[in-house]
Amino acid sequence: MNRADWDAVRKDFPILQRQVHGKPLVYLDSANTAQKPEAVIQAVDEFYRQHNANVSRAVHQLGSEATEAYEGARKRLAAFVNVHPNDLVLTSGTTQAINLVAYSFALPRLQAGDVILVTRMEHHANLVPWQLIAERTGAQVVPVDITASGEIDLSSLRVQLKAPAKLLAITHVSNVLGTVNPVAEICALARKAGITTIVDGSQAVPHMPVDIAALGCDFYAFTGHKVCGPTGTGALWAKREHWQSMPPFFGGGEMIREVRFEKTTFNDPPHKFEAGTPNIAGFVGLGAAVQYLSTLGMYAIAEREQQLLAYASQRLESVDGLRIIGTANNKAAVISFLIDGVHAHDLATLLDLEGIAVRSGHHCAHPLMQYLGVPATCRASLAFYNTTDEVDALIEGIARVRRMLG
Repeated sequence: MNRADWDAVRKDFPILQRQVHGKPLVYLDSANTAQKPEAVIQAVDEFYRQHNANVSRAVHQLGSEATEAYEGARKRLAAFVNVHPNDLVLTSGTTQAINLVAYSFALPRLQAGDVILVTRMEHHANLVPWQLIAERTGAQVVPVDITASGEIDLSSLRVQLKAPAKLLAITHVSNVLGTVNPVAEICALARKAGITTIVDGSQAVPHMPVDIAALGCDFYAFTGHKVCGPTGTGALWAKREHWQSMPPFFGGGEMIREVRFEKTTFNDPPHKFEAGTPNIAGFVGLGAAVQYLSTLGMYAIAEREQQLLAYASQRLESVDGLRIIGTANNKAAVISFLIDGVHAHDLATLLDLEGIAVRSGHHCAHPLMQYLGVPATCRASLAFYNTTDEVDALIEGIARVRRMLG
């Protein structure tokens, strides 16, 4: 796709046409949450206007339509990441998905002395649940080191992938460093050692083609709102044998086959793990989102974002006193940076007055910030709907802020 095509794509996102503080919005925070195309907004609106009913609980027309739409979204999502729909549990997001693995899979299996390996670049969602499980089982959470450029230290990891390690938690793409980890290679090493792997794909699925079946992991979690879908949506894939052996995490409606006071018989996966009324409209919107992305083509999206990353990196590297945090050879379009003499929060606040939205803080990665020896960074995260003109606006905004601060 050429620039004109991407300019046309940009028009699919209504929010990108608005102003902030009287300035055109420059949205550079897609790693936090992606903006929504008109197709997603319309899908949610149409569901509530035309099809609103609960799923799997009614024989009337609206109930049938709602169930068909919900299960249709599951099928679209499964095809998007190349897995079987029956192996994909729909969740409220990555956090719920990882907690499901922690409490339903890991808690009954881990014991005192076992080791849970967690990379230093993990989001809190792929660290805190393991700490909670470790406290209850006597297992130990051990960090996997990273290199100065922000890549997994594979030589160190190979040493750690032996007894008493039982589980490895790893992000596919770092939300701070942008590093794209060699997940297939790492999962192969872990599998050979008999270690269970769970991959946080929150920052990967929106930005590149992801074939979960080819990765060789045991579990893969991702969130919907970063894939241009509604908030409160996500999914967890697991190998079929894991789903069959795991007890339910939540109990209630829809995850049962028969309930008696003496005993409850549970439904088959994935419904066994989907208690209660789900975010039906949200998943209808997520189905529309992945259909929209599929139409654009994930390879085209990845290529576009790599072009934007290269341009933005070059422009930022030319700024005096600016240091980019995370310089892995294989990166997604995420750039964390610091500027000498300017606190990250001050920079982000003042950039907002220019209409430029970047994130500042620890990015839900406190241990990584401590390891790097910085309290916070600014982060510009790009998506296919961004432009080089917006990157230029960021550079100009940084210059104005520095002049403002003297």
